[in-house]
Amino acid sequence: MSTVLVPLAAGCEELEAVTIIDLLRRADIEVVTAGLTDGPVKASRGTVVVPDTTLDAALQRDYDMIVLPGGLPGADHLENDKRVIKRIQQMAADGKYVCAICAAPKVLATAGVLDGKRATSYPGVLDKMGLADVTYTGSAVETDGKVVTSRGPGTAMDFALQLIELLAGSGTRKTVEKALVRS
Repeated sequence: MSTVLVPLAAGCEELEAVTIIDLLRRADIEVVTAGLTDGPVKASRGTVVVPDTTLDAALQRDYDMIVLPGGLPGADHLENDKRVIKRIQQMAADGKYVCAICAAPKVLATAGVLDGKRATSYPGVLDKMGLADVTYTGSAVETDGKVVTSRGPGTAMDFALQLIELLAGSGTRKTVEKALVRS
């Protein structure tokens, strides 16, 4: 079974976080949610999310993928957390998936894993950072090798379904998507 780490920071975008966690779990992918600090996490719209564990405890094991929800100031907190940056760099070096949505692709940029890649983000995040080695596409979801980025809350379901396909195959994605009654 694939394993995914989802770090949760105060001020994260709850629609993105919950959509990612929910859909991956529907695909029988093991998701570990980890708060940057101990205790519940208050998201950007006031929703309180209770992580499975702390980031320090979660970092004691390996994962196939790390997924960063966006939102502000959640993405800022992730970007300023040396543990998060180090794990992203380590996972990218090990050929694992590093993924982010909304404002969180800037965390991947700070970690240096977007260099030479195509990426997308919430409008005004990556495209205005002046990243000479990153091709900003503006796509809903952008996959370049083991780096997956997405635009924002409205693309969270497409993003999560793409992650399912990468980890569990197109058949599992179709099964999960069909049960969501998207069309």
